[in-house]
Amino acid sequence: MNSLRTSGIRVLLSMLLFAMPGTTAPRTMTGEMSHERAPEPSARWEWPIAGRPRVIRGFAPPPQPWLSGHRGVDLAATPGTEVRAAGPGIIGYAGPLAQRGVVTVLHANGLRTTYLPVQPSVRRGQAVSGGEVIGVVQDVGGHCPAGCLHWGLLREHLYLDPLLLLGHGQVRLLPTWR
Repeated sequence: MNSLRTSGIRVLLSMLLFAMPGTTAPRTMTGEMSHERAPEPSARWEWPIAGRPRVIRGFAPPPQPWLSGHRGVDLAATPGTEVRAAGPGIIGYAGPLAQRGVVTVLHANGLRTTYLPVQPSVRRGQAVSGGEVIGVVQDVGGHCPAGCLHWGLLREHLYLDPLLLLGHGQVRLLPTWR
């Protein structure tokens, strides 16, 4: 009975919230929303490491936003390897975060790519073109034993597979909310 009541309250709250002007259907960090589209692969997107790096660990979003998962891909890269912007944009952040260097590039259509661990060579507000060097891979332990670049992609607060930018990645068919 208690779970039924809790479920009913959730339904009622979501109906009230999403009936209000300016609100949208619910979404999770895993991209489970019908009207969210993957970014269009385009010639303007490229690998953030020269050539075609090996993917050490793929995109594995959590089933719920608060659970553990892998919200990006790890690309094989040794410390000192140049990191390039995957596409044109504006640097949204370049600096330390939790003892690792992070660079975030803000792109058109609300897309944002993230790169870590990176010693930045750019600054916040700087315009960059696709393929432009934004820093080098830092030598930090823990995440990848042999060294790697963690590359992420978000649309607002929704995590997406960055390999979709290159026409790779796993496409998932999801239920609709309509």
